[in-house]
Amino acid sequence: MAEKEATVFILDLGSSMAQNHSGRSESDLDWSMQYVWDKITDLVAASRKTLCVGVLGLRTDETDNVLQEDEGYENISVLQGLGPMTMTSLRELQAKIKPSGTESGDAISAIVVAVDMIDTFTKKLKWNRKIVLITDGQGLIDGDDISDISKKMNDSNIQLTVLGVDFDDPEYGFKEEDKSSVKADNEKILRSLVDDCQNGVFASIVEAIDEIGTPRVKSVKPYKTFDGPLTLGDPEKFPAAMKINVERYFKTHLARPLAATTVVVKSEQGVESQSTQTMEGEEMEGIEFSAVKQARSYKVNDPDAPGGKRDVEFEALAKGFEYGRTAVHISESEHNITKIETHKSFSIIGFIPWAKYEPFLNMGEVCVTMARKADTKSEVALSSLIWALSELESYAVARIVPKDDKDPQLVLLAPNIEPDLECLFDVPLPFAEDVRSYQFPPLDRVITVTGQTLTKHRFLPTDELNDAMSDYVDAMDLSTYGIDDEGNPSEYVSIDDTYNPAIHRINHAVKSRAIHPEKPIADMPSILLRFASPPEDLIEKVQHKLDALVEAAEVKKVPPKAKGKRTRDAVKPISGLDVDALLGEGAKGNIDPDNAVPSFKQALAATEALSEIEEATKQMGVITNALITESFGDSKYARAIECLAVMREELINLEEPGLYNTFVRDMKKQLLSGALGGDRRDFWFKMRWTRMGLIDKKQSEVSDVTPEVADEFYKSR
Repeated sequence: MAEKEATVFILDLGSSMAQNHSGRSESDLDWSMQYVWDKITDLVAASRKTLCVGVLGLRTDETDNVLQEDEGYENISVLQGLGPMTMTSLRELQAKIKPSGTESGDAISAIVVAVDMIDTFTKKLKWNRKIVLITDGQGLIDGDDISDISKKMNDSNIQLTVLGVDFDDPEYGFKEEDKSSVKADNEKILRSLVDDCQNGVFASIVEAIDEIGTPRVKSVKPYKTFDGPLTLGDPEKFPAAMKINVERYFKTHLARPLAATTVVVKSEQGVESQSTQTMEGEEMEGIEFSAVKQARSYKVNDPDAPGGKRDVEFEALAKGFEYGRTAVHISESEHNITKIETHKSFSIIGFIPWAKYEPFLNMGEVCVTMARKADTKSEVALSSLIWALSELESYAVARIVPKDDKDPQLVLLAPNIEPDLECLFDVPLPFAEDVRSYQFPPLDRVITVTGQTLTKHRFLPTDELNDAMSDYVDAMDLSTYGIDDEGNPSEYVSIDDTYNPAIHRINHAVKSRAIHPEKPIADMPSILLRFASPPEDLIEKVQHKLDALVEAAEVKKVPPKAKGKRTRDAVKPISGLDVDALLGEGAKGNIDPDNAVPSFKQALAATEALSEIEEATKQMGVITNALITESFGDSKYARAIECLAVMREELINLEEPGLYNTFVRDMKKQLLSGALGGDRRDFWFKMRWTRMGLIDKKQSEVSDVTPEVADEFYKSR
């Protein structure tokens, strides 16, 4: 079961928090809230009811807390009671976070209120309790009872974290100059309180903000994939067969980026589909999101039915397996015979020496197998197997069925011996059907058609090129590039310091958009790009090796593609005869409706005059509109889309995007107004799906349409 956690953030909203310090362009409050929003959005993304958050305002204009009747608790307000955080409550909280007009409010009293909130909410149950105070230390603080307060927090097992705006932090290397005496005294009081608390943290918030870009790796509890005997032989038939009670867990598991969910946005213009990641039942920015309901219908050919097709119920369908071009039906009872009946098992079927195994056969995630807990006999037996595999330098090959009726897997068992852990690591192996053998020509020789073998050829590298490449690869070796604190060579790319940019960038973008829906998404944190390119100093160091490699490989720069209109040299027959006229192709520039695409390309290839290009485009547009108008259902939509795609591509190549844009704007109006044979919105959706809209400046430099206008064009209005 996941651990329960209750956290109360105490936010200093005094008037001094509206000021800018230390050369920052934003106020101390906005700068500090970067850390708070990062922590809160992590809790929202987790979407767990056992992760509860409360927010307490310090030095607020009003007073709203359970202890307000007592003296000393003025200007402290509960902005959000302890409970699960959702997107709705996040939006409500954002509206309350703003500087007040007062300097009054005691931070120690706010901590007392936070302790009371946690004790009331969690009672005596098992919770992880945390209080995070964020302040600039400019308000008056009464430090007379801090020893009693720290004792109470220790008794309640509450962890206190104090993050100060421009607080001195010698360990991090930050010290504020010209500090006021009030702030210096407050820092001492708060530090003393933290020192008296168990697991207390006192730091400058600049350190916490600098660490926001570093991804926090999610800690996952062990997940058991198998629990049962590991066997060698059949224990039921042979008394000497091996049987060890083991437990198998995931060692590595594939992490995927945050997935989007398709929802329907209800707006005044109608219903429009968008892709977003949102929680069920939540509203965002006042726009209601609804799940997309999918409906599927099945039709069969029927000459007597309207349109030649009739609907059939799903229950009337039968499975047909494709055999060549024929669908072969197998009944459900016969299909059950093809299923393999498997039973839960984990058995060793063979062994293989280390030297005979190819690493490319590894097929998936690694699991770890250990002896069952509190089973001494199994621990001794598994230890013997592990040491035997290690001493014989061998792997074991096993067949595993995690549960009854599950597909069997072949896994490779590798021994692992550590001072505190002896186990077997396993990785899936391919079956014969998973392996595809391909033959490639050799890289060190060329075999001619006559069977002659050549070791020197223009397709083969010379000895000079091989030596230059070898020297360059050795010079770019990163295994000894890193330097530790003592100046000794160390690992440059540590596993613990590398992160998947695809996963963490999407998380970062979603969190940014959740906090600031109208602002552009912030740049990617530099730590995600740390190992995206080789170190600059190493590149400079080996530049001469690279120059030698370029010279040995005879690398030549390809001239840039010439810009301007496409020119074609018409291919003329030696006889000088007009082949098109002899074959009866008809008048020059006419587009054949039955052969529109080739005719359109030939018409454009035969001319460079703008008037003739316009005429060919106009004819192609008429043919496309006719296909849509005459289409029964969507029978001719594919041909119409093909005509649009060819027209778009050819006019981009001729640098005449304006002709296409004019046509497609007119087509949109006709589609939405019903001028092309009735309601043709389904074709408009096909145009949107295939991105057959306006040609913007990114696709053609001579276009006068911006990307924003091109995106706006796809909206149905």
